[in-house]
Amino acid sequence: MAGDGEKDKRYADITLAFKGKFGKDPDFLAISPGRVNLIGEHIDYHGYSVLPMALTKDILMAVSRNDSDRINLASTMPERYADFSCPTSGWVIEKGKPLWYQYVLCGIKGCEEALPAGTILKGIDVLVDGQVPPNAGLSSSSALVCCSALAQFQANRVSISRSELATLCAKAERYIGTEGGGMDQAISLLAQSGKAKLIDFDPLKATDVTLPPDSVFVVANCCVELNKAATSHYNTRVAEGRVGVAIIAQQKNLNWREIKRAKALQEVLNFSPQQMLQLVDETFHEDPYTIPESANLLGVSEADFREIFLNHATQNLTEFKSKQRLRHVYSEASRVGEFQAICHGQTGDGTLVALGDLMFASHKSCRDDYECSCKELDDLVGVMMKSGAYGARLTGAGWGGCAVALIGKGKEEDFLRAVKEVFYSGNCKEGSVFLTTPGEGARIISQENSVLL
Repeated sequence: MAGDGEKDKRYADITLAFKGKFGKDPDFLAISPGRVNLIGEHIDYHGYSVLPMALTKDILMAVSRNDSDRINLASTMPERYADFSCPTSGWVIEKGKPLWYQYVLCGIKGCEEALPAGTILKGIDVLVDGQVPPNAGLSSSSALVCCSALAQFQANRVSISRSELATLCAKAERYIGTEGGGMDQAISLLAQSGKAKLIDFDPLKATDVTLPPDSVFVVANCCVELNKAATSHYNTRVAEGRVGVAIIAQQKNLNWREIKRAKALQEVLNFSPQQMLQLVDETFHEDPYTIPESANLLGVSEADFREIFLNHATQNLTEFKSKQRLRHVYSEASRVGEFQAICHGQTGDGTLVALGDLMFASHKSCRDDYECSCKELDDLVGVMMKSGAYGARLTGAGWGGCAVALIGKGKEEDFLRAVKEVFYSGNCKEGSVFLTTPGEGARIISQENSVLL
C-alpha cells in the first residue's frame, strides 16, 4: 500500500518518462484503480448488487494533447505492451482481440459517443503505467477503460459526472466482446478511500459499507492467467443465465422476451431469494438443456433461439446448465445482502466468522454451480483457510487470477508467511500476495480543473 511519498515518486517518474518519450511534459495525469470484489460474483450482469472495494493499485496515464489528430499510445513496459498509433476516428475495435490498446480505444470510443454530434476528438499522446496485475481478476482491463475515457474527457475539456462515466464505461468495454455488468467500472469511478461499496444498478447507486475495524483483506494470485475477452467462458455463463430466466418466465406465463435478467424476473414474481431458489429447483432438471429442448420450451425455432441468445463468442454452444447457474445467482445475491447487514450491524466477536463463512460459501458456489474456478484457485483458497483465514474466495471472473481472504488484524505477518511457504513453496513471485485497504476512486491530477464531477 503506497504512501504519499511513493505516489509522488511514481507521478514524477512517469512525468519524466513521458518527456523522454514525447519530448514534452504531460498536460495531466489520469488515475483509475483496480478492484477486489469481496462478495457478489457474476451477478452484476444479472442486475444484482455487488460489494467490491477499490484497490490501492491502479492504472496511471500521463497525457498531453497534440495537434496531429492522432492517438499515440505507449507503455512503461514496451517489451510487453508495444506502442500503438491511430487516427482519432475511423478505427474499429476487434472483438476477441483483447490487446492492451483495444481497451484504451474502448474508453475513447465511449467518450466519442457521449460528446455532441460532430465533435472532433483531440489528438493525444499517452504513456500508461499499470500496477494492477493483468488477467488476475482485479479488473485491470476496466481500470484501463475508465482511465482512458476519463483522459479523453479531460483532453476535450468536457465535464461528466462519476455515475455517468461509470455507466458509459460499462457499455464501452463491451465493444471488446465481453457481455459484462457494471461493477468494475462503478467501483473504479465511485470508490472512496477507506470504504467498501454496495453497488446497485438500474439506477446506478453506490452505498458506503464500513468494514469491521479488526478486518484485514489479503489478495493472492494463483498465477494462472485468463483474459475473459479471449475465451467464451464468461459469455457462456451470461447466455446460460438468460436462457434459464426465459424458461422460468415462460413457465410462469410471462413475456420472456422482455425479461432478460434474473433480478427482473424475481421482481416481476415478487419472490424472495429463497423462493427463487425453490422455483429454480422445481423448474429445471439437473442435466444440461440442449438447444432443441430449450427452443421447444420457449416455442421458437432453433434458428430463432440462436439469434436471440447467442453471440459471436457463443455460437458453438450446444447445451446450457441453467439450473446450476441460476442457483448460484440467487444464492449469491442473498449472500451479498447478508454481508452488508453484518457489516452494518457489527455484531462483535462473531462478525469476522460470519463474514468469512459467507465468503467461503460464495467460493463453493462459484466452484460447483457456476464452474468459474480452477484447481489452482481451489488450492489457493484451501491454503488460505488452513493458514488462518476466516473465509476466502476467488475474486473476479475466475478460471484463474486471484483469491481474497479475510483475516484478523495482527495476524498479517503469520498469514502471509504461511501462504507464501505453502502455496508458493517459499518462492513467492513479487506482488503475488498483498494486503489491501479500500482505495480512492478515479481522478485527474492537473493544474487545470478536473472534468470529473
